[in-house]
Amino acid sequence: MHDDMKRVADIGEPVSRAKAAIDLMATYQGWVLELSRIRREAIEEAQASGMTQAEIASRLGVSRGRVGQLASAGPPPERAFFGTDLVTVSLGGKYEAGKTPDQNPSEVVAREDLDNFEHLRKLLNGMKLDAQYEVIPPSGIVNLNRDNHVVVCGPRLSPIVAQVLEGDDNLRFEKDHAWHLVDQKAGQQYRSPMDEDGSAGDYGYLGRLPRLDGRGTFLYIAGIHAIGANGVVHYLEHNLAELYREVRTKRFSTLISCRYNPETLEVLESRRVTPLYRHEG
Repeated sequence: MHDDMKRVADIGEPVSRAKAAIDLMATYQGWVLELSRIRREAIEEAQASGMTQAEIASRLGVSRGRVGQLASAGPPPERAFFGTDLVTVSLGGKYEAGKTPDQNPSEVVAREDLDNFEHLRKLLNGMKLDAQYEVIPPSGIVNLNRDNHVVVCGPRLSPIVAQVLEGDDNLRFEKDHAWHLVDQKAGQQYRSPMDEDGSAGDYGYLGRLPRLDGRGTFLYIAGIHAIGANGVVHYLEHNLAELYREVRTKRFSTLISCRYNPETLEVLESRRVTPLYRHEG
């Protein structure tokens, strides 16, 4: 920290020095936010293990009232599920309907996916995380080797994502007359009600998968149809704290079912239909 401050202080040109100071302050503020999250999570864990606020206060050298303040100060522990800084949400893009690549079509994103981003942005903002989105080009090429990254894109739109998904020995997408999801451990198929009887329901995949560089993970969300991803986001909105307590930031995968309003595409209900399959010890 001292070296960082000296480096900034030694910058000769004043505007450059001011800019460097602003950037360093933003970095430190981000660290303070994450440390306050870690502190809150540690106090919650201590209480869950049976320690009283008086015992925690004694160990920390603060008052009981201060422990109560610290237990609710800072972002919630489950913020770590998404990351520690600006979150990038990669959305699968397609060419405009009816146009071929040689007609220079625009790359468009499904209405459901843009809706997903807005729901995720609000969820993240509530945990003091900013979010931005990018469109994965129709080639399906996406850089998975990034921190704080969420990918919302079916395997049919991205061969890179499809290859990573093949590493999941428990759950996978398959296609015969229609795309569907399979729980290989339970020998169970999950076919979209949209394809079976036309009813307003779908299934989605939620997982934390390995980056290609082996230096971390990314969050992955995809539905059999676009609305299935909305069901996964709805599930996260309502179950994130419980899910984080179960898997923290370790690799896992699970399947989510949802029902939605066919007129508005609003998800009405979501629930987990498979175990939380852990991919590591």
